[in-house]
Amino acid sequence: MKFSYRFSNLLGAVYRQGNLNFSKDGNTVISPVGNRVSVFDLKNNTSETLPLSTTKNITCVGLSPDGNLAIVVDEDGAALLVSLITRAILHHFHFHKPVSSIRFSPDGRKFIVTKENVALMYHAPGKQREFNAFVLDKSYYGPYDETTCIDWTDDSKCFAVGSKDMSTWVFGAERWANLIYYSLGGHKDLIVGCFFEKDSLDLYTVSQDGTLCVWESDTEPEGLVLKKSSDKPKPQRQREEEEDDEEEERIEGQEGEVIRGKAEAPKEKEVKNVRYKQRSKHFFNKEGDFNNLTAAAYHKPTHILVTGFASGIFHLHELPEFNLIHSLSISDQRIASVSINCSGDWIGFGCSGMGQLLVWEWQSESYVFKQQGHFNNMASLAYSPDGQYIVTGGDDGKVKVWNTNSGLCFVTFTEHTSSITNVTFTSSGFVIVSASLDGTVRAFDLHRYRNFRTFTSPRPAQFSSLAVDVSGELVSAGAQDSFEVFLWSMQTGRLLEILGGHEGPVSCLCFSPVQSILASASWDRTVRLWDMLDSWQVKETLPLTSDGLSVTYRPDGQELAVATLNGEISFWDPHTATQTGSVAGRHDLQMGRKETDKVTAKQSAKGKSFTSLCYSADGESILAGGQSKFVCIYNVKEQMLMKKFEISCNLSFDAMEEFLDRRKMTEFGSLALVDDGAGDGDSVNISLPGVRKGDMSSRHFKPEIRVSSLRFSPTGRSWSATTTEGLLVYSLDGSLVFDPYDLDMDVTPASIHKQLRLQEWTSAIVLAFRLNEKAFKQEVLETVPHDQIRVVCGSLPDIYVEKLLGFVAACLEKSGHLQFYMTWAQSLLMLHGQKLKNRSGAILPTLQALQKSIQRHFDNMSKLCDFNMYNIRYAVALSKQRGMKRAAEDDVKEEEEEDEEELSEEMSEASVEDAEMIL
Repeated sequence: MKFSYRFSNLLGAVYRQGNLNFSKDGNTVISPVGNRVSVFDLKNNTSETLPLSTTKNITCVGLSPDGNLAIVVDEDGAALLVSLITRAILHHFHFHKPVSSIRFSPDGRKFIVTKENVALMYHAPGKQREFNAFVLDKSYYGPYDETTCIDWTDDSKCFAVGSKDMSTWVFGAERWANLIYYSLGGHKDLIVGCFFEKDSLDLYTVSQDGTLCVWESDTEPEGLVLKKSSDKPKPQRQREEEEDDEEEERIEGQEGEVIRGKAEAPKEKEVKNVRYKQRSKHFFNKEGDFNNLTAAAYHKPTHILVTGFASGIFHLHELPEFNLIHSLSISDQRIASVSINCSGDWIGFGCSGMGQLLVWEWQSESYVFKQQGHFNNMASLAYSPDGQYIVTGGDDGKVKVWNTNSGLCFVTFTEHTSSITNVTFTSSGFVIVSASLDGTVRAFDLHRYRNFRTFTSPRPAQFSSLAVDVSGELVSAGAQDSFEVFLWSMQTGRLLEILGGHEGPVSCLCFSPVQSILASASWDRTVRLWDMLDSWQVKETLPLTSDGLSVTYRPDGQELAVATLNGEISFWDPHTATQTGSVAGRHDLQMGRKETDKVTAKQSAKGKSFTSLCYSADGESILAGGQSKFVCIYNVKEQMLMKKFEISCNLSFDAMEEFLDRRKMTEFGSLALVDDGAGDGDSVNISLPGVRKGDMSSRHFKPEIRVSSLRFSPTGRSWSATTTEGLLVYSLDGSLVFDPYDLDMDVTPASIHKQLRLQEWTSAIVLAFRLNEKAFKQEVLETVPHDQIRVVCGSLPDIYVEKLLGFVAACLEKSGHLQFYMTWAQSLLMLHGQKLKNRSGAILPTLQALQKSIQRHFDNMSKLCDFNMYNIRYAVALSKQRGMKRAAEDDVKEEEEEDEEELSEEMSEASVEDAEMIL
């Protein structure tokens, strides 16, 4: 089994904090999620997480005008220059202080970074090949407090900076003679947004108290005049003053011109300076005193201002008349970020409180995109039998189902009223069962999206574990307070039996994949095997060395793995009730030191253990995770560690570093233990032993990184873990691994091409699979004529049948040659079905991968066929309607012609009679 698993995607979290950005075409939203960046394609309805991460949570993202580059900055000011085309990190940089906002100029030549009360203008990277991609051009000083927002004019000549000191500063990007800096007041609260009008120096400023000021400039952008450079030597005193002013920037190792805003505007005798006057002032309708304006965005071509409030309400106004176009409440949480796409049709909203990301089309008043992660930690996950879906349960009491192909949630069940402890799929793949601390076990139907069964116990119990048998008929749940295991019937919903005997909380349940036997692990240091066919009696009792935390069966049902509190994983033969081996994993569970810990990380790791186990699809390896940032893969036969995965490097979580930072140590101990509160004399609340989550209401809350659940996908190509960060998916990247099979001197690309020229299809396929290069395998398969596929499959050696079937399953997932690869799969299964059946355990992951690919194509084709069918029906009905209309028109024409003929005959007869009378 290969172990080249790489980070693939992040599910379960769509937005945490920071600013949202739309791509250049307006069809993609770029959202910061923790210390990663997710890209949501609104046109194709898919999501992707970039393979990069910062050391702390991301606070702001700046996107270049051409959409090729992005600058990502975290809480400490560490920046990454990222290519959105290759998804690669191009450059690392550190601003040394937290950055509040970052914005590229419209022409893409410069970008502004604001930190503390200074605005720094850099040359945009990529225009010239330089060793340092971040070259400082100018430093602008003016605000007396932290800066909050930036906006550029359309011609990139000037930019505005809003500040917490209630002022807005307008700076010139060049040395303009009539505009170096200009300060605007007029507000009574911090500035949330400042926006220039299109092709103008007119400015709009919005403050937190819901006030909009419209500023009118007396100069057009074409009226800005460059300042003439004076060649006159400066006095010695003036040079010394300027050197003192620039000393701070030189300390950072950067060079750049320093521009300071002073109390009085600069006086130029030759050119008239730019002046602003307040044209009007408007106030937003507030529902309460605490309904602060929290986010704002302005679309210049359509003159639409979008404002978001702390109550979840947003307004659309047309400026400068301040006409209300639209007002709606999209959430009950604070809107943290607002963004508008290039066409002005779609508005993106980010709510950090609930982790929501919404894209609203205001003209049709409909959602384009609506996603929300779990409000709190994820507790459990499970794959569907075909690997198409992942179901997760969280501490917020919600059950969410995610599509593994798109990475998006398509249904959320909210019937539970307390934390979810476990979720699972039945063998059919259309029923989800979840256990919760609210005392219920619920079954959900994926066809009608409803809760169709609710299982309860005679006495209220908190269910901490769950298992469903292979047939899907028996549902079992273990209670953590009554030490009992409850059994229900899925068909009738009735309680069948209560299994008693454990002397401690039941921590985990697992049904055998091949027999009707239930294994239950408990804190009483035993694993009990219950026979479901023999009056639910205890078949065997396996003694453990410590409290049992997790138990799982191997896919063939011939082995049992148990994780215990002392950090060990023991392997048992369920038929003979004997232990076959064990793995001491305590040393592999490296854990960092918490800020409030008074013992070292090495001592703290002695109390850690694995809490989740999962066998690989072939049963050769086992995946283990727990109270650590590491996930371990062990070889069961050799009982040794094969690989460790570090699931997070985010220092915003607690217990990430092995040693405490010396800068956080004081004479009284760690800074986290020293009370820096309001001075009321109360001591700091230190978390008690066993408390996992901490106090959410405390001023300094840092969640601790941990793995709550792990699962291999049925196809074996990927595995997922529910962590504090979200649902992490790791998958195999086959293109980067060269893994030949039975390689010889004559196995070369030239020999493969020679066999193809000779039309020796079977030998060409064998050589390609021995070389094991994906490109050659695909080339050989697609060269074989369609009518020769069955002949080639019949003459293929048995050892290459499984390899070819696995490759066909992988190609079928992405290739557009649907019928061609379906013919390969059908021929292999029909001609070698009996041989494959004898090795069903080993071939099962391949068959499940094939089923997943076929099922996805079937879903897509059925949707397309249904759509075409309705289109054809509509066209037929329309043609019939037109035919009937034409027939009616023809009838009317015939009647009119008959009437005309009768009328002409009558007139001719009347004219004959008149002539006779005259005569």
